[in-house]
Amino acid sequence: MARLSVLLFGKLSVRCNEDPLNGLTGSKVQELLCYLLLHRDRPHPRESLAALLWADVPTVQSKKYLRQALWQLQAALNAHPMACERRVLRIEPDWVRLNAEADLWIDAAAFERAYGRSQEMTCFQMKAADASALRGAVDLYQGDLLEGWYQEWCLCERERLQNMHLAMLDKLMDYSLAHQDYEDGMKYGGRILRHDRARECTHQRLMRLQFFAGNRAGALRQYQRCVAALDEELGVQPAQCTVALYEDVRLGRLEYTAAHLGIGGGGGGLADVLSRLQQLESSLDHLQQQVRENIGAVGRLLASERQPSHQVATVTAAALMRRASGA
Repeated sequence: MARLSVLLFGKLSVRCNEDPLNGLTGSKVQELLCYLLLHRDRPHPRESLAALLWADVPTVQSKKYLRQALWQLQAALNAHPMACERRVLRIEPDWVRLNAEADLWIDAAAFERAYGRSQEMTCFQMKAADASALRGAVDLYQGDLLEGWYQEWCLCERERLQNMHLAMLDKLMDYSLAHQDYEDGMKYGGRILRHDRARECTHQRLMRLQFFAGNRAGALRQYQRCVAALDEELGVQPAQCTVALYEDVRLGRLEYTAAHLGIGGGGGGLADVLSRLQQLESSLDHLQQQVRENIGAVGRLLASERQPSHQVATVTAAALMRRASGA
């Protein structure tokens, strides 16, 4: 059975069994095909398609153009010597949709499926095979959707898929950080900043990656790049959490814990449990220090040779009680 493969990222490419599919020369024929591919999960009324693609002409004329475009599209899909046994399109008098049984591969569809799977797990839950599949998915993104197209519906789809791409790269950065694959994480961070150089959360991740890779100077320079990008692109200063991270890096007080890695959504995993226990340990250390200070203060009072007056003793006792309560 012949297989139709469609690349929507970057420049449109349609192939049947690896051979280029000829006949898709009209811009409206291409637009119709791409719209149906990107909205493949439902049927589309003919009237809606006609109004979308030919919004500047009367309804009667737009429906005629749609019939012509559908005929040209069907002819192109069936012209290949090894045309798909199952038609790619299902065309009825009132609606059109993709045939779910056609042997059809779409890069954007594979990309979206991988995105959906990645959202079902945290970076701590991902296994090596999951990370490998996610890397393969982001490699499908060879450029923005249908580069050079500026139709309103296309711009909306382009932005949606761009956001998915950035979220998947974020997940790979977190996975790299959690598994100490610092070089890979920095590579993904660079790809994100090529799309959006003022993305503050990515600068934060890169600062952590640089620091834990043993390059504190690189982490500090990353902060300076973040400050410059935010100022030049948005005219704003870094968030307080970014400044706090910079101070932690400068003073060398980041530790390899889930909290200091800045990775959220541990999902109740062991890394999340470890982080909570470490935070509890820190709180207990602080409380123990306060108790020791209170014990010392009471001991000094008892050992004092000079007996305080009843009023002074009452005030001192009250102060100690407040201090103990605050601890």
